[in-house]
Amino acid sequence: MKFNYLNRIRLISIFIFFFALLLIGRLYVLQIVNNDLYSTKADRQYSYTAKNVFSRGTIFFQNKDLSLVSAATLQSGGTVAVNPQILKDPEAVYKKLNAIIPVEHDLFISKATKKNDPYEEVAQRVGQEIGTKIDALKIPGLQVYKDRWRFYPGGTSAARVVGLLGYKGDAYAGRYGLERQFESQLERKDGAYVNFFAEVFSNIKSAAAATTTANEADIVTTIEPTVQAFFQEILASTTEKWNSDVTGGIIMNPSTGEIYAMEASPTFDPNHPEKESKAAIFSNPLVENVYEMGSIIKPLTIAAGIDAGVITAASTYYDKGFVIINNKKISNFDSKERGVVSMQDVLSQSLNVGAAHVASLLGNKLFTQYMYDFGLNQKTNIDLPNEGRNLVDNLKSPRDIEHATASFGQGIALTPITTIRALAVVANGGTLINPHVVKKINYKIGYSKDTSVEPGPRMIKRSTSEEVTRMMIHSVDKVLINGTLSIPNYTVAAKTGTAQIAKDGGGGYYDNQILHTFIGYFPAYNPKFIILLYSVNPKGAKYGSETLTSPFMDTVKFLINYYEVSPDR
Repeated sequence: MKFNYLNRIRLISIFIFFFALLLIGRLYVLQIVNNDLYSTKADRQYSYTAKNVFSRGTIFFQNKDLSLVSAATLQSGGTVAVNPQILKDPEAVYKKLNAIIPVEHDLFISKATKKNDPYEEVAQRVGQEIGTKIDALKIPGLQVYKDRWRFYPGGTSAARVVGLLGYKGDAYAGRYGLERQFESQLERKDGAYVNFFAEVFSNIKSAAAATTTANEADIVTTIEPTVQAFFQEILASTTEKWNSDVTGGIIMNPSTGEIYAMEASPTFDPNHPEKESKAAIFSNPLVENVYEMGSIIKPLTIAAGIDAGVITAASTYYDKGFVIINNKKISNFDSKERGVVSMQDVLSQSLNVGAAHVASLLGNKLFTQYMYDFGLNQKTNIDLPNEGRNLVDNLKSPRDIEHATASFGQGIALTPITTIRALAVVANGGTLINPHVVKKINYKIGYSKDTSVEPGPRMIKRSTSEEVTRMMIHSVDKVLINGTLSIPNYTVAAKTGTAQIAKDGGGGYYDNQILHTFIGYFPAYNPKFIILLYSVNPKGAKYGSETLTSPFMDTVKFLINYYEVSPDR
């Protein structure tokens, strides 16, 4: 009997222990995980119970010291509403209300006189101070309800990365950027209020297994707010100076794929999307649009030739200023005959004929394979919505001419994010990385998921990467703007580009529209940053070196100082 008695005591103890553990877990969910929900419900007056409290997860930028800055959060204030069934003398009420906050007269009167309607909103997103003044009027039938809405503290900062909310039918959800990409994590479920203790004890088994909030999280991005702000100023000033249609850029770590800044100018303020006349401005051209990138593709062609062993940096060819391929003429930018030149000259002087020569030595099949290895035929799968498809079908052509033009960045159209990833292969020692703007996902239930950064597949030999990097450093030190941009203690590798813009719907190129591009990375042999810039249809300048060299070098010097980058020479 004593043995059975002890077994019963143990069984009861185990049952009590597991029940207590389950109860503690449920209390954790209610008091910690769902704290915002219940705090808001407790704080809000519910004369209109059909209106849910707006709630949503936060998107953060991350400073270089790893501290977080809100990029998308919630702002508290009030919604002003009237109950026409109670409200007396709408005209008098209007005058008192309008003295505090401007309200359109006819609209207010029309709502305030709907005698069969107990609730009509007359002002939304009212600040707390104004809400307090309205509440102090103590007018029966005029009420301020505490409310929350989406707020973007940085305004235009990384607006195309962060995105914004919008309606699609009756659904209010993320429509662009991270707001859309991570809708399931940022969305918050909100239901009718129930008694706290009833919530604890009722249906406890099914509540513990519920997954409705398991996916709810906050998003921590790789965007560095100070870098982003500086970069946007650079892009905006470049657009203004050259009257460009668009100037865009990306700053990325070429080894990890972390993106520190990304934007295109002009941009928008997600707090005031109603000010924009065209919805197209909300899309992200760095991810969604494709361009024929021009001569910044030449380092990929030279890398392929060196890696395959068909050329070295010192290899030469005879440059007549043009070449005929498949009855089509390819010319250098100035059509001048240079005679015997080296592969170094192909990069430094940006010679189309030289790039086509390298492609011919590789042969169409091997050249195409290298371009595919650089990722030109695939999406990057960046963690942003609606990534565009690269147009590289010319690489499937059996004709030589399509491969020749592709060797200097014409005839194939790439997204900027694909372009910077491809050139990061040359920068980082030869591996294909995964660009991303999300650093960490912090789930409400108490755990975090870091963005995994695994070494990408090797596409070219490290020795190839180092040789092409040396050639690009030489271009900066000795050739770009006559060698006046060399930084004494730092190696900088760079390449400029100028490309014709294809006509909409095909059929050749515009005579008066061009694309300027610029790619560069530093410290060149162990780069921390790779920078891509492009400008669509700048006015008053013929070449990318004229419009984008200064913005690039200004950005390099800023990053060196801001991150206190150690000298490498």
